[in-house]
Amino acid sequence: MQMLGDKSENDVEVSWADQQRINRFSRLHARFSDVEEELKARRTEREELEDLGMELELLNDERVLYKVGEAYISMEQQEALMQLEQDTKQADQQLERLQGVMEECETGMKQLKVELYAKFGSNIST
Repeated sequence: MQMLGDKSENDVEVSWADQQRINRFSRLHARFSDVEEELKARRTEREELEDLGMELELLNDERVLYKVGEAYISMEQQEALMQLEQDTKQADQQLERLQGVMEECETGMKQLKVELYAKFGSNIST
């Protein structure tokens, strides 16, 4: 055990600007976590759309029930395939957007980590 004197390495003054950086890092981390969960859900949805596409192609020109929002609509197989294509494109766009948001958050957090570690060194708990 080490006895600390009057001034220890833990006595680092936190300025207003430092606190703002810490708060910004916290917000970025929270947003990153939220987007990460949403991204997992969207990937699952995208996989389900792929599975649905395979199932639809196996049908023989039958009418199918296709889920739109919270309701199911009866439509021809070809119409359902076209709707599925649109939904798949939309899911891909959402995945791209979410990945971009995650990358922005990661970039911001990395930059803030460098700044905060430069000032506070080992006084930061990760």
